[in-house]
Amino acid sequence: MMQKVVIVGGGIIGLSIALRLANKGVHVTVLEKNTCGGQASGAAAGMLAPFSEIGEDQDVFFDFSLASLRMYPEWQAFVRETSGVEFEFSPSGTLHCVYHEADLLPLSSRISWQSEYNEDMRILTQEEVLEREPHLSRDIKGAIYYPNEAHIYAPDFVKALIAACRNLKVDIYEQLGEVEIVEGSSVRLKTDTMEWEADQVVIATGAWAMKQGEALGLQLPVYPIRGQICAYRPEKPLLSHIVYTSQGYLVPKANGTIVNGASEDIAGFETAVTAKGIDRLKRWNKKMVPALEEETPFHEWAGLRPATQDGFPFIGRLTNHPSVYLACGHYRNGILLSAITAKVVAEDLLGEKVSFPLQAFHPERFS
Repeated sequence: MMQKVVIVGGGIIGLSIALRLANKGVHVTVLEKNTCGGQASGAAAGMLAPFSEIGEDQDVFFDFSLASLRMYPEWQAFVRETSGVEFEFSPSGTLHCVYHEADLLPLSSRISWQSEYNEDMRILTQEEVLEREPHLSRDIKGAIYYPNEAHIYAPDFVKALIAACRNLKVDIYEQLGEVEIVEGSSVRLKTDTMEWEADQVVIATGAWAMKQGEALGLQLPVYPIRGQICAYRPEKPLLSHIVYTSQGYLVPKANGTIVNGASEDIAGFETAVTAKGIDRLKRWNKKMVPALEEETPFHEWAGLRPATQDGFPFIGRLTNHPSVYLACGHYRNGILLSAITAKVVAEDLLGEKVSFPLQAFHPERFS
């Protein structure tokens, strides 16, 4: 069994893999360019909603996402117990709403294949939607109710992952800047001032993974997509479910806030919030919850989501660099997919039977 694994990237994917490996007795080091969870992970709304997010027919990515959702009650409990840190995990369910009569038939088509997964989902009439969420607009024509979808408070979850890793003796280094990978009889990683050796390196740098790919001579199409989000703190509770539409989502948090996301655009590695991006959210959210027209966001932020050419993540070992393993490109599902990604990567690295087939996610599929 390998003794030392170095993970480059301290987002939710890298930290989750580190925790799984450390729990199996592996010596793990996490190297983070900036601050752990400081990019897409800490900026996420924390939705665990594969049925809402994936509307097309079933494919391997949907199966992967659903498997991770089903792991989450146990996964978050393990993180909570190992870290001793409290965080919100809310099995709130989702209302996937539509505005137009013409959209009701597609709801039936959507639920026809999704219901094969034995989830207790159903289509609600306008009256049934408003009975559950009386502050929603009367313009909503109906919704699919997904009772098993959930959300997590991402900033606190990242803090818990860091604490859990440290409790299992994971070494975490932050504010390192660029980390260079040098292969030889073992793998060396170095910055201008520090150096590490490893039996295996895991690249989990999200939107920045293309740079490591280039250094290894690999075509790795991972692109940063800026996701802009805002949050409200209404005087009284307005929602109890995730509200999801084709234009965005609203996620009510236990602290009384509502997270509204996400406006997406291509801006390279720029993470500044723009008036245009936030204004789009404001125009949309008041059509869903009219009371929000009287509210002003108390917080606005953005994160870079690591998008891939086909929407699938990159998970697997490199053929010409067998000491390098990739786990990146999770786009807008990094929080959701952290549970299963950590499990299968740990299994694969340790030579165990991998519990989910990874062929569709191989990092060299575009080479």
